Amino acid sequence: MSGLNLTKGDKLNLQKENGNKLTSFCVGLNWGAIIKKGLFGNEKKEAVDLDASAALFDENNQVLEIVSFRQLISSDKAIKHSGDDRKGDLDGDDGLDNEIIMVDLAKLNSKVDKVVFILNSFRGQDFADIPYAHIRLYEGTASQVDSVFAKFNVSADPKFKGFVSMAMAKLYKHKGEWKIETIGEPTKDKNLEETVATIQRSYL
Repeated sequence: MSGLNLTKGDKLNLQKENGNKLTSFCVGLNWGAIIKKGLFGNEKKEAVDLDASAALFDENNQVLEIVSFRQLISSDKAIKHSGDDRKGDLDGDDGLDNEIIMVDLAKLNSKVDKVVFILNSFRGQDFADIPYAHIRLYEGTASQVDSVFAKFNVSADPKFKGFVSMAMAKLYKHKGEWKIETIGEPTKDKNLEETVATIQRSYL
């Protein structure tokens, strides 16, 4: 796969083009600062703080732990967060991800049955106002992109207008194999804890 454009409900097998299983990958999130016009036509840049997180659930849909800017590494060291970006790209799209969640399936605790990737706008800035906010799944590291195999555009979809939280995608086991399903649903929640509770009720 190479840069597939994902839509809601799409399901992906974690398999490379050569047929080998993808055992480690990154979920990268990129966005820009909000540009506002001043009274005299001048532009003002407003920093944007989006937060990518990963909630880990067991087979009974109970929360095991949450990897976010508050906890950067899961207890089994299988999921790692690159750290909090509170500004976004202030000078236009630099092509780099602002926050990255790295996943190593080989290290994942056997109790983990599902991992849901979550996006929250920390300061309550509307998703629709944030330039080129998009997510991509790729093979590589936090500092190097080897191969992009899927991407999902947040800011281009009008259904995200008026929302500050969303469930991005779900990593889940099916007959012993890991798969990814795009959820792509905004929620009415205002913070990470509320979003996790909504996911627990509605998206597992």
